[in-house]
Amino acid sequence: MGGSGSFFSFVVEQITQFLSYTAFANLTSGHLIMIVIGLIFIYLAIAKEYEPMLLVPIGFGILIGNIAFTPGLKLGIYETGSVLNYLYFGVMQGLYPPLIFLGIGAMTDFSALISNPKLILIGAAAQFGIFGAYAIALALGFSPAEAGAIGIIGGADGPTAIFLSSKLAPDLMGAIAISAYSYMALVPVIQPPIMKLLTSKKERVIRMKPPRAVSKQEKIFFPIAGLLLTTFLVPSGLPLLGMLFFGNLLKESGVTKRLADTAKGSLIDIVTILLGLTVGASTQATTFLTPQSVKIFLLGAFSFVIATTAGVLFVKFFNLFLKEGNKINPLIGNSGVSAVPDSARVSQVVGLQYDRTNYLLMHAMGPNVAGVIGSAVAAGILLSFLS
Repeated sequence: MGGSGSFFSFVVEQITQFLSYTAFANLTSGHLIMIVIGLIFIYLAIAKEYEPMLLVPIGFGILIGNIAFTPGLKLGIYETGSVLNYLYFGVMQGLYPPLIFLGIGAMTDFSALISNPKLILIGAAAQFGIFGAYAIALALGFSPAEAGAIGIIGGADGPTAIFLSSKLAPDLMGAIAISAYSYMALVPVIQPPIMKLLTSKKERVIRMKPPRAVSKQEKIFFPIAGLLLTTFLVPSGLPLLGMLFFGNLLKESGVTKRLADTAKGSLIDIVTILLGLTVGASTQATTFLTPQSVKIFLLGAFSFVIATTAGVLFVKFFNLFLKEGNKINPLIGNSGVSAVPDSARVSQVVGLQYDRTNYLLMHAMGPNVAGVIGSAVAAGILLSFLS
């Protein structure tokens, strides 16, 4: 009987130990909250088609990151030696964002910007959201480095936000990345009301001259000149700007089609999967759910509103100095944020609501791609004096 009792105690002890290692035993309310957020991301991606290439990996990563586990098993993304920690290395060291920029460069046609260079000013104006959010974050008590990393959310550029936060505020990277990608996905929801509020009916139907044809030589020259001009001015932006312009040269040279196809195809897809999944997993409730994260999310929304407002108002101001027939439709002012091509598509959709024959997409792509360059330059500026 004694042997049977010992065996029974042993079985009970083993079952108890097993149960203590399950997620049910380690689950907290924070984990449940994050799991719900992950499910919302997946829902928005699938049902609403809001940036599905980003929100599906991030949403599923949130689920992975919030399966509660017993510390010390080398499972979590923050535990040295875990598989997730190795994959997260590319985020922490800023490896993934330049590879994303390489793919973006290989996909981007800068013709609209080359044909109408003044549109780059709209992309520059939209970066005001970055510096506006930076000032507010300082006022809320964040350190200068943290405020700089938070402010970049206003550029609506997830890879740039990750790159800068990895250098300036690694501890806040999860909250910053989630905020940046969330607002990128919500571009079609956030921007139209602001655009309509700040423009008159007359302004919304302004017709712009068709962009001129751009030669192959101009397209080849642009990434070389762009690299030299921007990186001589802001050398700290070299990892992002260098890869962006290199990818574009691969596309426009006409002799490296296989490399361009790889950069904009399989390479960027692989990196997007790894980046999205690990950024999502970094929202582990035990480290992510803090008052700071809530502040960052609110600041991100505010910076995005400032950026959109600054872009639209700048066009209205700029039009004061342009002759009739050369004026710019202020509905493309929103596209100065670097959510490519979503913000340009919003310009087109809102414009068509007021004139079914006025196509703004090609015009909006000018400030849109300028915004990509502008956010990388802004990140370089912040990195140069805050690191």
